[in-house]
Amino acid sequence: MRPARLLRGPVTYSIVARDPVTGVLGVACQSHFFGAGSAVNWAEAGVGAVATQSFVNADYGGRGLEMMRAGQDAAASLAAILEVDPRPELRQVAMVDGQGRFAVHTGPGCVGHHGSRQGSWFSVQGNMLTGEEVLDAMAAAAEGPHDTVADALVAALRAAEGAGGDARGSQAAGIVVVGVERSRTPWNDVLVDLRVEDSPDPVAELARLVRRKRLFEDVIAVLFAEGLMIGPYREPETGATEAALDRLARAARELGRENLEAELWRSVLLARAGRRTEAEQALATIFSLNPELRGFVARLSEAGFLHA
Repeated sequence: MRPARLLRGPVTYSIVARDPVTGVLGVACQSHFFGAGSAVNWAEAGVGAVATQSFVNADYGGRGLEMMRAGQDAAASLAAILEVDPRPELRQVAMVDGQGRFAVHTGPGCVGHHGSRQGSWFSVQGNMLTGEEVLDAMAAAAEGPHDTVADALVAALRAAEGAGGDARGSQAAGIVVVGVERSRTPWNDVLVDLRVEDSPDPVAELARLVRRKRLFEDVIAVLFAEGLMIGPYREPETGATEAALDRLARAARELGRENLEAELWRSVLLARAGRRTEAEQALATIFSLNPELRGFVARLSEAGFLHA
């Protein structure tokens, strides 16, 4: 569990969700307030997800997860914290536990427009909105279909922006997605944890980062592959090299010339696989775009990465 946040400002709209098929949990938010994502979003694999907003009280996140981890459902956890909160009328909180049970509170002191909508696997909620249609748009967008929980969360935020969003405008957004079961190393259970702290269009930037993270997951999968990139070269299974090269090529095409990371490691894998001519051709293109990478590739060679 992460430590309590320092931000205590008014925060606007969010979505909490649990995929009914996979059990993956997620939470995302947007607000015209600096650093909203680090304050609003709380999630723990197999335990639950919490969005605490509207004059944020971090106890709903930290204590809420603690209670759900101990076996309480979302409703009981939310009720217990509301009972000891000195200003519950100012809070808006949504929780989902690891079994997919939701609980939502919108205090009467929250700034309008405010409210929430629930679907079979999510809850959207907001305050300081331009109108009730923001919540309707979020719920409709969340219904999908979507490839991943992260895609659904981002779609809901985008729909909120399209319907008017925060009455004050846009500034910060964030998303957290966690796995199905809490492991002994919970820091490894986080699938997505991205924030845009201060931007004129934070949801668009968050959507870009979610997509960019997915591309770099392909790069990382190759970088940490024993035999392909780590240690002496060997194929762990027939066709693994070609599959990895295809994976890197797809990432390189989408990243484009402004980011050569995927293409660089594709060149390294070609060299390790003994495909020297292809590697040299790829590196020549890379060096024409960024001559400074020559020195880096030389150091890779010194470290043994380019050798088959």
